Parts: sequence; structure tokens; C-alpha cells
Amino acid sequence: MLDIKLLRTAPDRVRENLRKKFQEHKMPLVDEIIKTDLQLRETKTKADVLRARRNSVSKEIGFMMAQGRKEEAERGKAEVASLAQELADLELLEERLAADVHGKMMHIPNIIDPSVPIGRDDTENVEVERFGEPAVPAFEIPYHIDIMETFRGVDLDTARKTSGSGFYYLCGDIARLHSSVLSYARDFMIDRGFTYCVPPFMIRGNVVSGVMSFTEMENMMYKIDGEDLYLIGTSEHSMIGKFIDTVLEEENLPQAWTSYSPCFRKEVGAHGIEERGVYRIHQFEKQEMIVVCKPEESPEWFVKLYRNTVDFFRSLDIPVRTLECCSGDLADLKVKSIDVEAWSPRQRKYFEVGSCSNLGDAQARRLGIRVKNRETGNNYFAHTLNNTVTAPPRMLIAFLENNLKEDGSVAVPEPLRPYMGGKAALVPRA
Repeated sequence: MLDIKLLRTAPDRVRENLRKKFQEHKMPLVDEIIKTDLQLRETKTKADVLRARRNSVSKEIGFMMAQGRKEEAERGKAEVASLAQELADLELLEERLAADVHGKMMHIPNIIDPSVPIGRDDTENVEVERFGEPAVPAFEIPYHIDIMETFRGVDLDTARKTSGSGFYYLCGDIARLHSSVLSYARDFMIDRGFTYCVPPFMIRGNVVSGVMSFTEMENMMYKIDGEDLYLIGTSEHSMIGKFIDTVLEEENLPQAWTSYSPCFRKEVGAHGIEERGVYRIHQFEKQEMIVVCKPEESPEWFVKLYRNTVDFFRSLDIPVRTLECCSGDLADLKVKSIDVEAWSPRQRKYFEVGSCSNLGDAQARRLGIRVKNRETGNNYFAHTLNNTVTAPPRMLIAFLENNLKEDGSVAVPEPLRPYMGGKAALVPRA
């Protein structure tokens, strides 16, 4: 959520940002917010004048009574009663206007970074850099479900019976590989100075609205019927929520966390064959990075975070590239975002395996995450960032395709072997 002062002092900057994000339909909101905000401030001023008058008259009543001026005191009491009713009406109006401003402000997107490329959707995202050589072997790479089935490692048919489409059973070596990748990702991030955390997997509605836009909420979140609880779509949600309504000391920043959680998503929309199987699913597990820092530190942390993901995938012999998200592809709370995409030898193209985002102070404003300035004693809003370390089973697709051998075995890179009982390769089962 933006600072209301920005709309008061620089509304054209907000309008230009809406144009860059191709959200011209939200233009009327700017004028509506400015008008309602002015009404709100006028109402507050009038209420303050009435409170001062009420307090003054209330004090005078005591003096009048002490001096035996009962008739004047009664008139004073009548005025106080009248002021109290008028003030109550103003307070109700103030509450309504404040809710109106806040509700509309929640729909105004964050100001994007000047470096963000302008484009309507993900087809206009811009490649930044490649890491590793994308290779296509001489033999044919099977569909990822077919690879898993050679190890008797996946059961989609039974999952459809128990849970419906978009779910899976992972078994045997594939299930072990899944868990090993997550364990390795956890230790990889701990070794880079991040604090490990397992957060709650359900959060309240006020946290949901604090960490994401309404559009994301509708497209992603599962709500627990009859309760103010939502299943998290990523541990970023509960990890940022961890700091709700807190004032942090500057010396305790930055806070760098790596968290594990299952993730639950609606994954709305129809998808092609390559996005079926275990690519686009309702339930998966993920290792995440979350940083809470000073505003001036967030650009540097942004680069550190996505490079962590690049380094993680390269350590497992998976070529990747980074892709800068264009303005129209940025969620409303994001200032800047870079996707990390892994190479698919089967498709001969890259596909998304992680997303790194700098949200500026948007989440901090919504959730009340402040920092106390050591020198002045004043509080300011923190910046928050998040990034995916790895999210199997989607990551397993890239792993299996890039480490598959012609005989059907899958090489296990050195860093992963301790988590796989020392195995150097996975061998298909007859």
C-alpha cells in the first residue's frame, strides 16, 4: 500500500505508474481517494475543534457550580450534551471515510522501480543472464511422469481418487529425492547465513491481505470454511506475518530467514501437457528466503537473493537463466521481480522454478512493520523481500531431465549424495 502523502502531493506519479502497469481502469480511484481523504481530514479537524470546545465547557461547568451559577452551568451541560452527539456523528463519519480511503488504497499498485521494463504481460519479460550451458542430449528425453514411472516413483491415478486432479503420490527413490532436495536446500541457505524456520501453515485474513493483493488472494488461497484461516500459498505469507505490528531495532536488521513449508494453491486455469503431471499442482513443498531490512539495503539484497537460487541450481548441474518481469507482469505489491528459470532438455526451453521479489515497504505498511531510527527515535517502514530456493516436485522435472542418462539412470550430483544414502545414481526398477 502506498503512502497517502504520495497521492496528496504527487498524484500524477501514481497515474503514470498505473499507465506503466496497464491498469488505466484504476485511474478514477486516484481522484476518489484524494477527494475522500480531503473530506476525512476536514472531518478530523472539525472533530478536534468540537473536542476542544467540549473539554473547555466541561471545565467551566465546574467553576460555575462552585460559584453557585447553576443556571449557566445547566446551559453548559446542555451544550456538552449537544457537542457529544455531534462529535459521535463526526466520529462515525470519520470511521466510514477512513475505511473508504483504506479500501481503495489497497487496490493502488506499488510504484515500480525505474529499471523495470515496460510490458503488458509475461510474454514481454526480458532475459537478463544465463548460467551454464543448455544442452540437448542425442537420445530422447521422456515426459517427466514417464521418467518417474520407470522408478515406480509417482502415482497420479490413486491421487485423483483420493484428492482429485492436481495431487500426487511420490514413492521410493523419487520421494527420497524430493525430500533430499529440500534438505540440501535448507542446509545450503543455513550455510549462507540464513536462520531456518518452520512457520504456521495457516494464517488469518488480516495477514493474507497484508502480504498480497486481492487478485492474488482470489486466484491462489484456499480458505478454511467457517474460520478466519487460510492455507498458505508460500511460507513467505506466514514469515512476513511473523513481524506484524512490530517495531524493530536497527541493530537487529537485516533479518534473513529461510523457511520450509507445504504450499497450497488453487492454480486457476487450463494448461498444456507440459504443465500437467507434477508441474502445476495444488499442493507442493518449498524452501523459501525472506528478508526484512532497511530501505537502502533492499536493492543489494534483491541481487543476493536471486543469485542464491542460481547458485543452488548450478550446484546440481542444472542450467538456469534470470528473467526480469515487466511492469504488466508484476503483482501490485512488487517494486521489482526476477524469475529464475531452469533449462528443460525435453522442451528445449527454460521454465520457471523460482521468483525473487522486492516489495519495498508495501507489506510493511499493510502489516505495521516498523523500524526505530537509532539517531532520531522516529519509526519508519521496513522493506521486505522474498525468493524461492527450490520448490519440488516442479524442480524435480528440471533435475531429472538434466541428469538423465541414455540407459534411463539419473545421476546424483555430489552435493546431494549425502542426503541420498551415498547413491551416485538412481537406477530404474524392472
